[in-house]
Amino acid sequence: MKKVELLAPAGNMETLIAAINNGADAIYVGGENFSARAFAKNFDKEELKKAVYTCHLYGVKLYVAVNTVIFEKEIEECLNYLKYLYEINVDAVIMQDIGMMNLTHKLIPNLEIHSSTQVNCHNDECLKFLKELGVKRAVLAREMDINTIRNLKTDIDLEVFIHGALCVSYSGRCLFSSLNGGRSGNRGKCVGSCRLPYEIFKGERKLDINFPLSTKELNTTNNIKEILDSNVASLKIEGRMKSPEYVGYVTKIYRRLIDEYYEGKSPKIKHEEIVNLFKLFNRSFTAGYLFNDDVYNTNSSNHLGYPLGKIVKIDSRKIYIKLTDNLYMEDGIRFVNDGRGMIVNKIYNEKNLLVNHVEKGNIAVIDNKINLRIKDDVNKTIDKNLLKEINSIKPKKIPIKFELIGKIDKPLTLTVTCEESSITKTSIILKKANNLPTSKEVIFEKLSKLGTTPFKAESIHIDVENVFIPLKYLNELRHTLINELIAKRTFSNNEVMFKYQKVKIKNKENNLNVFVRNEEQLLKIKDSAFIIYTDNFNLYKKYKDLNIYYRLPSIMDSFPSYKGERLLVNDLGSLLKYYKDNKIITDYSLNITNSESVKLLQKYSVELVTLSPEIPDYDILNYTKNTEVITYGKLELMVIKNFYLKGKNLVLKDKFGNMFPIINDKYCTILHSKNINLIKQNINTNTRLILLDENERQIDELNKVRKK
Repeated sequence: MKKVELLAPAGNMETLIAAINNGADAIYVGGENFSARAFAKNFDKEELKKAVYTCHLYGVKLYVAVNTVIFEKEIEECLNYLKYLYEINVDAVIMQDIGMMNLTHKLIPNLEIHSSTQVNCHNDECLKFLKELGVKRAVLAREMDINTIRNLKTDIDLEVFIHGALCVSYSGRCLFSSLNGGRSGNRGKCVGSCRLPYEIFKGERKLDINFPLSTKELNTTNNIKEILDSNVASLKIEGRMKSPEYVGYVTKIYRRLIDEYYEGKSPKIKHEEIVNLFKLFNRSFTAGYLFNDDVYNTNSSNHLGYPLGKIVKIDSRKIYIKLTDNLYMEDGIRFVNDGRGMIVNKIYNEKNLLVNHVEKGNIAVIDNKINLRIKDDVNKTIDKNLLKEINSIKPKKIPIKFELIGKIDKPLTLTVTCEESSITKTSIILKKANNLPTSKEVIFEKLSKLGTTPFKAESIHIDVENVFIPLKYLNELRHTLINELIAKRTFSNNEVMFKYQKVKIKNKENNLNVFVRNEEQLLKIKDSAFIIYTDNFNLYKKYKDLNIYYRLPSIMDSFPSYKGERLLVNDLGSLLKYYKDNKIITDYSLNITNSESVKLLQKYSVELVTLSPEIPDYDILNYTKNTEVITYGKLELMVIKNFYLKGKNLVLKDKFGNMFPIINDKYCTILHSKNINLIKQNINTNTRLILLDENERQIDELNKVRKK
């Protein structure tokens, strides 16, 4: 039985070492460019080389995230970076951009590609599409449940998230940070818009919800058996921006649970481990969409910690806490209802004596540094002793086997075996001992001395006759074998050569296309629009004699039978399913930002490719035809599964007073508060207007502006 892979995150070398020491099978990191965690420390080129060496030395795989969309001017830079990653022998790259996946597979065919969760792969057809691009593994959309995953029919590896932060929006379908804050999640710069407080209204009524988009932390420790029983190849821990202690401890827990499963035991999380997970980081826990659990924490977006006690007395100088857990100096605490937190620098007992700690059941007194005024519940958010315990773990050692043969008039022979690899070396010709022969005990002692190397002698087999072995030669043999073993585990001679060249073209398309939501809008624009789009299937069927396209849903859990239709598709699965028998246009949700992606889609007979609204300029138009740019309308900021609020007339309001309409059908879609408006810009391609509730007069005004 092939064991599932445990995949841990690392934002720096310290965290990478923690993941190795705690049992990760593979680690994923980001470089300084093209990584979807741009605010993490990340690894420069030399650090990446060191990371590959370290991981491979310990028998751990290293994956590098190159999981942002790539702009036209970055294609060659990105290719050179991928070439570097291949030549330093990374085990795989994790990618979002479909054009760059396709190009990478052609130019660097031996570089393994994993598709990022940003691809939003949530059905069999998408998996087939990715396989055609040369993808070896797909990181599935976090919204998929375990039963659906079990029924996927694919021969590429599947990877799922098992622990860490969740996105409220389908990954790759969130433009909130980009369009509302100027920092793109698809470019690794998400500011966490979903973690901010908002007001939410249903009609005129304001709802009592503070953080309507904030999610809990994923934790599947209680569900690990069901995941391991499925067809998943890799279990992924989120957290490239988390501390070494967090990554190390979470990895350690899942390592034990996975190992117990393969030992035939029933893997169970221990109570003290759950408590420690709460202390390390949580926004409360959920089993996530994997197990159809509630994912929302609408009360707080902060780390909540674990219950410490309750304030029984408070004044302007001191806070008195009745403890349900031990409290030590340098622990971190948070006051639950107040929301603020602090590091405890001084602790007093009930006699007002300064102490190092106070045990549970007693009253701890701390300084009121933040002028707290209410008797509140208190949680522990940093446990100094827990962090110390986590950091005390011994470095990982790789078990090896020695076999020494010492025969009279034969060469001294030493073999080292590590996993499936063996190396044998010989030394001097041995002679019969004149006095005392070299004892097995002395040989065992010398071979056991592996010092600061990453190895430990699991077994030492000694087969010697009555010979004398000069210890100098024994030590040299051991030293030589260990160095060769290290070199063998870390060796790479990858090399690739390719030439990439772009050719400029002339692009003179300038048709007007319009997305409508009702018949009134359709009738108003039908004579001026080249293409009409609608997500109303009845409206589409009624006006089939026009050049009208039906916009498919954002998320395709099933595929109706369409033949001879005109379809605007939103996901890769729909593209592959329908392109042979229908006319296809791709929507902006596919995040197309470069000419390589456009050319790839056109190989699937796509008639028109709608470009991402995140493109900073239109240089892409110099290298490809048959494209469309959104020049007006409220764009979709998020697509959300299982939103807890139902019905119509829902609106989100931020602290600046911006109002974000919510369309709440099978899936919840949050629209931008403002209309993107590029109508006056001279864009040398097809353009699209997206209408929401505009009336005839407003549509006339838009047409007037466009014609000027």
